[in-house]
Amino acid sequence: MPRYEKKDVSEQQLEDLVRRFTDYIESGLQYIDHQLTTDGGRLDVLMVDSGKSLVVAELKVVEDDDMLLQGLDYYDYVTNHRESYARLYEKHGIDPTQEVRLLLIAPSFSVRLINRCKWINAPISLFRFDCLQFEGADEITPVFNEQTIPSKPEVLETHTIQELLEWITDVEARQLADRFLADVKTWGPTVTQDAIQNAISVKVNGRVFAYLYPRRRYFHLGTYAEDGEWVTAPVKSDEDYARTLKSVRDCFDRKK
Repeated sequence: MPRYEKKDVSEQQLEDLVRRFTDYIESGLQYIDHQLTTDGGRLDVLMVDSGKSLVVAELKVVEDDDMLLQGLDYYDYVTNHRESYARLYEKHGIDPTQEVRLLLIAPSFSVRLINRCKWINAPISLFRFDCLQFEGADEITPVFNEQTIPSKPEVLETHTIQELLEWITDVEARQLADRFLADVKTWGPTVTQDAIQNAISVKVNGRVFAYLYPRRRYFHLGTYAEDGEWVTAPVKSDEDYARTLKSVRDCFDRKK
């Protein structure tokens, strides 16, 4: 692998990188506009995802808990004007019946901000970024990694499993998610699956051993490691699936 070094960037540089490398954040994500005037100030970046939902992005180059409230202000404004945006940016095929999403992009997030997000009834995604300059190259390349948000402690039957699976727009990823739910059912008669807010919980004898978190082009699987730590991993391929399924099975064997 080529040698590289991490680079600090300004908010303006980060905004430019997000606009140019939108697909690096999430496959199928498309840039629409930036620095749009709202009641709460200027929205950093407006995008649309592969499901044709509007996506509001709030950017910071340092860890900043206040970005959540800022982002929610922009989210509220765009939600109230999504039909206008759909007409204004008609070429992007925006579906104004789809719920608007909020993306927070920063180099890191505090535990406080992450825990606050789980109590907000809005589709929020957190992405950590690094900016890399490879040896011999002048251009800076951004790398984005999603920080998963834990689910609420209590079970909320606000969605069905089918509705959550339909959130996945990639056919192969959807097939892998279906396969996971089918596979774990064969592990024993006491395995149950429930739809909670933004995830599918999987239990054995009433004890959670896995969560499936749907995304547009893939999904995350969460489970308990041998030391009891909750870990999540993105599943984007058969190789990811096989590796993550083994961890889930190990947790199942310890819990059953």
